Amino acid sequence: MWENGAVIGSINQETNIATITFGHASSNSLPGAVLQQLAEKITAYGKDASVKVIILSTQGEKTFCAGASFDELIAIDDLDTGKKFFSGFANVINACRKCPKLIIGRVQGKAVGGGVGIASAVDYCLATTTASVKLSELAVGIGPFVVGPAVERKMGLAAMSELAINATEWRSALWAKEKGLYAEIYETIPEMDEQIAILALKLSKSNPAAMQALKEIFWQGTDNWDTLLMERAGISGTLVLSDFTRQAIASFKNR
Repeated sequence: MWENGAVIGSINQETNIATITFGHASSNSLPGAVLQQLAEKITAYGKDASVKVIILSTQGEKTFCAGASFDELIAIDDLDTGKKFFSGFANVINACRKCPKLIIGRVQGKAVGGGVGIASAVDYCLATTTASVKLSELAVGIGPFVVGPAVERKMGLAAMSELAINATEWRSALWAKEKGLYAEIYETIPEMDEQIAILALKLSKSNPAAMQALKEIFWQGTDNWDTLLMERAGISGTLVLSDFTRQAIASFKNR
């Protein structure tokens, strides 16, 4: 199921809690097709009156998300294709931003690049102590241009800059919690899942109109992101065509 990537959604009709799980055999990396499905599923559940709250998770135990698919990155050979690929991350972030339902993030392991962006785009994120983070884009000749606004909004410019510049170094889950990415961290996945279930159930019984109004307040000042993130996708789409980036991606892929 997960070999080439998939997105699975389900709604608990008793609690009105929706769960979206995405995965890929390569450490939950994100090819364009998965990004599209993910954005569509978030949007659909946002419009579904039976859904009160959404949990966003990934398959497996070790890695939350490895970010962009290197196979697709190295195959990009023109600007339109590059921009379309990176716009997939923009679409997921904007889907989270516009979704009228609160989204709880379940980060059970390491998050890299676009994975950090997705963790930043949910409204409340719980993680394990193994959920270290890294923005590795500069190390392969690009930069976290598309996910940057989401990371900066959640963690602040200083923390985002630290991750973006020191692109080969991991930052611990505790560091990420202290910077505001994670609300809480837990020693084990079962402990985290128990707390997610408790929070989701509480939210499912809360006033939907109040939660939507709160979310709109949380995301104030981001109305320009439809345009901004697409512009950023164009920057990444241009850089991925350079010889430097092609060689760097090939080197990382062959490790």
